[in-house]
Amino acid sequence: MIRVLVVVVLVVAGLAGVVAWQHSYALREEQVSLTHDGKLLQGVLAMPEEGQGPFGLVVFVHGDGPVDATHETFYRPIWEAFARAGYASLSFSKPGIGGSQGDWLDQSMADRADETLAGVAWARAHPDIDGRRIGLWGASQAGWVMPKVAARDPLLQFVIAVSPAVNWLRQGRYDLLAELDPAQVDAALRRRESTLSLMARGASFDEYRATVGDVGDLTPARWAFNIRNHLSDASADLQAMSGTPVLLVLAGHDVNVDVADTESVYRLLVPNVSVAHYPGATHSLVDDVAAWRQTLTAIAAPRRLFTDGFLTDQARFVTATPVGGRAPASGR
Repeated sequence: MIRVLVVVVLVVAGLAGVVAWQHSYALREEQVSLTHDGKLLQGVLAMPEEGQGPFGLVVFVHGDGPVDATHETFYRPIWEAFARAGYASLSFSKPGIGGSQGDWLDQSMADRADETLAGVAWARAHPDIDGRRIGLWGASQAGWVMPKVAARDPLLQFVIAVSPAVNWLRQGRYDLLAELDPAQVDAALRRRESTLSLMARGASFDEYRATVGDVGDLTPARWAFNIRNHLSDASADLQAMSGTPVLLVLAGHDVNVDVADTESVYRLLVPNVSVAHYPGATHSLVDDVAAWRQTLTAIAAPRRLFTDGFLTDQARFVTATPVGGRAPASGR
């Protein structure tokens, strides 16, 4: 019994050590802050573990939701991949999250772009950052933010757009219908039309609830956020930023974004675009596997959480994109 217990303890200790190692990254993380629009934003600057700056920099632009600077550690494998390519990463918690002041639900996409530009300006003044080699990385909702930023800052080296949509209304319709049974479609579309009519005239949350009935977990603040942003469309900004090299990252199992629509618009409006397809991935660029497998992978081997090639392809893109140059062609 004692020998069995000793073996069990050693195995458990070994597994715990492996998990701890898997969650240790080759990064030097520094807590940073900036003041924007009278509010303090808290963030993280993650620099390569070795070497001296100034480093290139990837500024992270979050998708939807209450996201902190590390996205609950989800970003760290991505940061490490960039660090191995000689690039630091900068990410601020959304307003009202992780020590940042304000409320992210009070923001428009233009507000988010202003906030990102403030982060870029902060980085250009940092002695460890090469101001000529700064680009953006963003996912999902960031697709309405980054084009605004790049249109106003032509000095950006690149933009990496992960699972972005182009038009808020088209994206919402696709997302709504993606997983409905055929028998549910007509009712869902009628409810959607009622909702859009209410949004168009800025109806109150109480009026919305009285009209549609069950609103699920939608809050008054989220309703106001949706009204503020529901007409978002990236097309004009994509045209205005056409000189910036773009890596468009698309997943084959994306039920949130119509990737065919996104790709066709980017290819039409952004001449300097490379497209990377990951057929087995979901919207968040993790493999389309059972939830328990994703959870186990996130705990035991977080670098393996992302679909094959995603991390290395991004790092290759940033190092191959010269300052003021054209993006490398993608083979995917």
